[in-house]
Amino acid sequence: MKFFAHIERLNWELGYCSAKEQYPDKFIPAIVPGAVQLDIAREANYPDFNYADNYRLFRWMEDIYYTYRARFNLPVLKNNERLWFISKGIDYQFEIFINHELIHEQEGMYVPVELDLTSYLQEVNWIEVKVMPVPKRHSFPEDKTQASHVTKPPVSYGWDWHPRLIPLGVWDDTYLEIRSESYVNEVNVGYNLSDDFSVANIHVHAEAIVKNESDYCWELKDADGNIVLVEKGRMQPILDIEIALNTPKLWWPHDHGVPYLYSSCFYMFGNGGGVVQSIENKIGFRKVQLVMNEGAWDEPEAFPKTRSVPPIQIELNGRKIFAKGTNWVNPEIFPGIITRDRYKELLDMAVATNFNIVRTWGGAVVNKASFFELCDEMGIMVWQEFPLSCNQYPDDTEYLALLEFEARAIIKRVRQHPSLVLWCGGNELFNSWSKMTDQSLALRLLNALCFELDRNTPFIPTSPIFGIAHGNYVFRWKGQEVFDMMNKSHHTAYVETGMPGISPLETLERIIPLNQLFPPEPGTAWEDHHAFRAWDANDETWLCRDIITEYMEPAETIEELIVQSQLLQSEGYKAVYETARRQKPYCSMVLNWCFNEPWPTAANNSLIAYPSVPKPALAAVREACRPLCVSAVIHKFVWFEREQFTTDLWFLNDTVEQLSGLSVIVSLHAADEEIRISEWQVPEVKPNQHVAGPTITFKLPLWHVPLFKLILEVRENAAFNAAYTLMYRAHKN
Repeated sequence: MKFFAHIERLNWELGYCSAKEQYPDKFIPAIVPGAVQLDIAREANYPDFNYADNYRLFRWMEDIYYTYRARFNLPVLKNNERLWFISKGIDYQFEIFINHELIHEQEGMYVPVELDLTSYLQEVNWIEVKVMPVPKRHSFPEDKTQASHVTKPPVSYGWDWHPRLIPLGVWDDTYLEIRSESYVNEVNVGYNLSDDFSVANIHVHAEAIVKNESDYCWELKDADGNIVLVEKGRMQPILDIEIALNTPKLWWPHDHGVPYLYSSCFYMFGNGGGVVQSIENKIGFRKVQLVMNEGAWDEPEAFPKTRSVPPIQIELNGRKIFAKGTNWVNPEIFPGIITRDRYKELLDMAVATNFNIVRTWGGAVVNKASFFELCDEMGIMVWQEFPLSCNQYPDDTEYLALLEFEARAIIKRVRQHPSLVLWCGGNELFNSWSKMTDQSLALRLLNALCFELDRNTPFIPTSPIFGIAHGNYVFRWKGQEVFDMMNKSHHTAYVETGMPGISPLETLERIIPLNQLFPPEPGTAWEDHHAFRAWDANDETWLCRDIITEYMEPAETIEELIVQSQLLQSEGYKAVYETARRQKPYCSMVLNWCFNEPWPTAANNSLIAYPSVPKPALAAVREACRPLCVSAVIHKFVWFEREQFTTDLWFLNDTVEQLSGLSVIVSLHAADEEIRISEWQVPEVKPNQHVAGPTITFKLPLWHVPLFKLILEVRENAAFNAAYTLMYRAHKN
C-alpha cells in the first residue's frame, strides 16, 4: 500500500446517453466504487434485481455511454508537490477528461490509472470519466462468446448460475492524491529460500521518479513489529537491494502451521528529512512447487511413451500438501460493492470448513487486494486464474496486446502475496467448446509473463489438463451414482466436482413469488434462478427433481423438497471429498464447484447460498475435510432388507502428527435402534499418511424406516468420528 501526505475523495455524479458524441443533459448521484447500473437503479427506484426476473430491467444499460464527473477546487500545492488522479479499476473501456480535455484512453479493468493533473488545473476543475458500452465480439448469440476478445469476466454475460447482468463503471478505489515531485512508483520484494529454508536471500527492487536528492530507508519487521533488517541510502531511479535474513519464520497454510507474515516498509524522505512517502506490504517466506504425483511417472504404461500426467501435487516448504478446498467466484454480481468485510465473512467460513485452498476461477473478476491480504493472514492458499474461460481467445495482435497489458498488472499486483501458490492460464480452454491448445498464443504469452515476473510460482495453461478431473456435477449421471463414480475414478486432482442442492427456504422466499414457490415449474422464477434449463446437459438442472424422485416419494411441501435435495447434496459432497482423500498420494487435491454465489440461486452446486447462508452440505464437507478423521467407503445410496451391507474403513491423516492406540466402533442406527456390527483396532497412523482398514459386512434386518445411519465412533477422540445417512427399502413381494 502506498501512503502520501494527502488523499481527497470526490463527490461523483453520473449521466448517460445513447451516442458517444452526445453529452448527458441530466446527472444523478453516483457511488464510487460501484457500478453505473446500481446508480441508475437507485435513482429510478428499481425493484430488487435479485427478485424473480427483475434483472431483465437492466438489459438496456449494456449499450449506453456513461459519464462520471466530479468538481473540485484547486488544492494548495507546495512548490515540490503535484496532484494526481488515481483509480485502481475502471470497467471496462473509458476516456478521462480534465476540464473537458481528453488526457487518457484505456481498455482494460485491471490496469490502474495514475494521471498527473497538475498542468491542467484551474481554480475550479471538472474531472470526467466516460465509460463505453459493454464490449461484444458479435451481436448474436448473446452469451459468453461475446467476451472472447476482451478481459472482462465472461460470467457476467450469462452462466448456469449467473444472470446476464454485465457491470460497467468505477469498480475499485478512486481518489485524488497529492504527491511530492519525487516519488516511488513500485517496490517489489522478491526472495529465494535456501534448500534447507535457513536463509532467505531477499531482493528489494524499487523504481522512482527522483527530481531532487532524497534518501530512503527499507525495513523488514517481524510479526511483533521488531525491525529484523534495515537498509538506508540515497534514492535512485532504479534501486536494487540484496540482503539476507537468517532463520526466517515460514508461511504455512493454516492447517499445517502458522501463516507467518513480516512487514516490508519502504520510506522515502524529503529534503527536510521528513517522510514524504511510505510503501508497506506484508511478506511471507515460502517455497512452492508443483511436483509429480506419486505413481504418475508410471503412466502411460504402454509404449511409445510421450509424457506422464503433469504434476499437480503442491509441495510447500518441502512438504507435500493435500489441497482441500473449493472454487471461489465473485461474491457479488457488481464487484465495485465488494468490501474487505464481505471477503472476510466468506473466507472465515472457508477456514471453518477446513479448506486450505481456493481456486479463483477464470470466468470471474480478479479479486481486489483485500482478498489476497486476508488469504495471507488466514493461511489460505490461492490458485489464481487469468480472466479467460470457456472461450476460444484469438491469436491476433490486438487481443494479445490487451492481454499482456492486463496480465502484467495482475501479476505485479498478486505476486507479492505468499498465499499465491499457482497461476493458471484460464478455465476449460483445452476442449471442444474453447478449442485452444498449448500452442495458442494467449497461453504461451501468459506462461512467458509469469516466468518473467514471478518465476518462482508454478504455472499451468488451463484446468483441466490430463490427469485432472472436472465433473461430474450431479448425484446420479447416466445411471451411475456419485459413490460408484468416485470409487472407480483415478485422477491426480478433482478440481471441479459438483453436487446441486436447493437453497434454504429463507433464500427462496426472497427471490420467488409466493404463488410460484411450490411446486417448482419451468418458466417461472425458478428457471430465472437456474433451477431449470441452467445447463444444456439436462433441462432439470440444477433442481434435479428427476434425480430426487428416483430415491424419494414426491414432496408435498417446499420444506420437504428442500430437505430431500439437501440430503443428496450433503451425502454426495461427503463422498467426493472423502473418496478423493483416500486416493492420496496419487491424488493430491479436491475442490468442489463451488463455494459461494454472486446472487441468490434457487438451486446450485454452491455450499453457501447468497449472500452467506450455509446449506447443510457445508457442515458435511467440514466433517469430510477434517485433517484427522475416520472414513468409510460408501458403495451405494440405497440398501434393501436382508441385503449384505458392505463398507471399508480408513483413517485419514493430513497432518504431521503420528497417532496410535485408536479403536473404532462401527454401528448402524435406524430410528431408535442401534446395532453394533464391528470394532477396528487402528494400527499406527504415520504423519501425512492414511491407513486402510478392514472390510465390514452385515446382513440388514427388517426396519420400518426410509433412512438409516452408519456411525463410526473413535473411542479415544470423538472429534475423529464420522456418520453417513443412507436410504433403506424393504424388498417388495
